[in-house]
Amino acid sequence: MSCADNDLNPPCLEALVAGTFALMTCWAAPTADAKLTSQRQRTLMARKIVSNLFFLKSHPHASPGLRQVMARAHERWVMLLESAGDASV
Repeated sequence: MSCADNDLNPPCLEALVAGTFALMTCWAAPTADAKLTSQRQRTLMARKIVSNLFFLKSHPHASPGLRQVMARAHERWVMLLESAGDASV
């Protein structure tokens, strides 16, 4: 499956999964020498993770099983953000 850059197509499934996985990994271990606090880094990354999972849970190229896993993960990350006091989700 190609990841063609076209505004009419959804984001590339593989790139979206890989990017989300990378964000989750960085969320688990924020950069210690960043200009932002670890908490702020985590909040911003969690927002992007929620966004990516939103697109993944209904991605037309994802299997029904993958969409179900992403929907459940989306719900959990939304709850994580809400429990951290982020009402933007």
